[in-house]
Amino acid sequence: MITTTLTVNDRVHAVTAEATATVLDVLRDHLGLTGAKRGCNYGVCGTCSVLIDGKLARACLSLAANCAGRAVTTIEAIGQGEALDPLQRCLVEAGAVQCGFCSPAMVLAIKALLAVNPHPTAAEVGAAISGNICRCSGYGAIIEAVTRATGGAAP
Repeated sequence: MITTTLTVNDRVHAVTAEATATVLDVLRDHLGLTGAKRGCNYGVCGTCSVLIDGKLARACLSLAANCAGRAVTTIEAIGQGEALDPLQRCLVEAGAVQCGFCSPAMVLAIKALLAVNPHPTAAEVGAAISGNICRCSGYGAIIEAVTRATGGAAP
């Protein structure tokens, strides 16, 4: 067991966990933050994605011990309580959200893109979310909603 300090959603947490504990393990099992989903647990599906220092990362592949001193952002930090973030609202209004399993990771992938490119093209949005598997709504509605909301080039 190791004790490490993680900054998650701007709050500092001292966590004691196995040395092999991933960020996903700590978020879900120690901090009660369940927005990052455990999908494949191999870094393929993208449902566990979080932002680490503002960059999209697979929480199932990131060791918690390696994230000490880094800023971890989860979907729980997006929006204000029950009020949706404008990005979340545009996805809902466009019908780009169905079961919601992939939605937290999709939102974070798009947030990471918009942080460096506030007016992405449809191709850039598609590339940004390509690492997140969606089995319900597909990608077209998500890409269209984001490009429309940001003034990017439509498909």
